[in-house]
Amino acid sequence: MEKVGVAVNSKNQESKATSTITIKGFMSLLMKSVDENGDGSKRVISLGMGDPTLTTYFPISNVAEKAVAEALQSHRFRGYAPTAGLPQARIAIAEYLSRDLPYQLSSDDVYITCGCTQAIDVSVAMLARPGANIILPRPGFPLYELSASFRGVEVRHYDLLPEKGWEVDLDAVEALADQNTVALVIINPGNPCGNVYSYHHLEKIAETAKRVGTIVIADEVYGHLAFAGKPFVPMGVFGSIVPVLTLGSFSKRWIVPGWRLGWFVTNDPSGTFRNPKVDERFKKYFDLLGGPATFIQAAVPQIIEHTEKVFFKKTIDNLRHVADICCKELKDIPYIICPYKPEGSMAMMVKLNLSLLEDISDDIDFCFKLAKEESVIILPGTAVGLNNWLRIIFATDPVALVEGLKRVKSFCERHARKWSMTTE
Repeated sequence: MEKVGVAVNSKNQESKATSTITIKGFMSLLMKSVDENGDGSKRVISLGMGDPTLTTYFPISNVAEKAVAEALQSHRFRGYAPTAGLPQARIAIAEYLSRDLPYQLSSDDVYITCGCTQAIDVSVAMLARPGANIILPRPGFPLYELSASFRGVEVRHYDLLPEKGWEVDLDAVEALADQNTVALVIINPGNPCGNVYSYHHLEKIAETAKRVGTIVIADEVYGHLAFAGKPFVPMGVFGSIVPVLTLGSFSKRWIVPGWRLGWFVTNDPSGTFRNPKVDERFKKYFDLLGGPATFIQAAVPQIIEHTEKVFFKKTIDNLRHVADICCKELKDIPYIICPYKPEGSMAMMVKLNLSLLEDISDDIDFCFKLAKEESVIILPGTAVGLNNWLRIIFATDPVALVEGLKRVKSFCERHARKWSMTTE
């Protein structure tokens, strides 16, 4: 995850000096802050990790469980899979993704990865070269920054615009791009913002990328998790305008992040990625990697073919319900501003009104003190590129969500400026 410089307050005893830590490092330190409470009077409520398996409110599909069990018990999938993935899994994923496209993907377009995390790293590694730069969203998913730093790729950021539903600032993209820009990254549905891009906006993104001469990396790990009426449109729909690398996984839609089943897919009907040198580069790079367990890959065709629509509908209904709860509770906390109600994914960004808080210096200070005093874990916006904001994961049990946000309100009231308390 992204490395960020954090000046940690010695009063809170998280560290004695400025540290460079990752998102997982943030979460670990926040949990340590909870542990230092010591009294155990409040259960820990985590609204900081995008792992829906932490609650039974988001169950797994019985079809998926059965398919994996059968593949494992068949004893036919104990060996190594081909480095690009089992052929039957690649075919199934190509057919699954093609349902929403105006053209048909081939299994040759699909490479199986160890979750979307590996797909992200592969996409950056494949494009890295001396002097290259990549254009990323802010706020965004920090793994891109970390992967780019390891590959020596310069990172440039465009802003997402909360007043426009977290749309891409396309003017900024045009200003940032140059002849060394290797990719424009978008995340849709959005993590951490919870936005879902319209067909029209995605088309404009494709046209902008074409104009500046770069490809699009479309992170669609939350694909189809759109619950506010605006449909999910895959970026691959615009593959005839600009080449698209689509990254995705089973993790979120099927509620199985621990299975680490992801994909790296070339959406390119014009054939840019069909260049023999490019194709050979892909194949050689995947020879270096290890993919998901073979029996997990073997289960993919059955999972895709037989998962019932009612399972997906239940997940969407549950996400809509907890997103509504989250927004309702946040309206009752004047110290936090919610600029845009989430439309998809499992996360949202909210802004701290620090002018109403008297002893909170920034978002990091807020989150550490909140963890210490209320045993509630929320990720500071600094971790995803936006200072003095917070990322809240709402994909959790509704009872825990309500309790957690009521604790946030109590925390804010204790730390409120006295004049703000009297004027509310």
